[in-house]
Amino acid sequence: MTRKASAATHVTRGDVFDDLGFTRSESAALKIKADLLDAIRREIERERYTQRQLVDILDEYQPTVSNLMRGRIAQISIEKLLRYSDRLGMRATLKVVPARRAARAA
Repeated sequence: MTRKASAATHVTRGDVFDDLGFTRSESAALKIKADLLDAIRREIERERYTQRQLVDILDEYQPTVSNLMRGRIAQISIEKLLRYSDRLGMRATLKVVPARRAARAA
């Protein structure tokens, strides 16, 4: 007997955080954290850092480095992610636009 492929049961409006019921400000903070974390993890992979090396570079404890590597953004603040990116020699920028302009661009 063959299995049928699962059909989509929910169609997103394009923003998973909004679809999950987060407020606009919570959604924005999670997006920023996710973008920062993604960029940091790409840099770590590019440089092939080990967790032991990251403990020294980031001046953090091993469990915190492990949370970073596992993508646990709930465990890490935006401020810490910005500090980590700085210690990895990265530069972060933030662009804020009026909501009307952002909606037109989407």
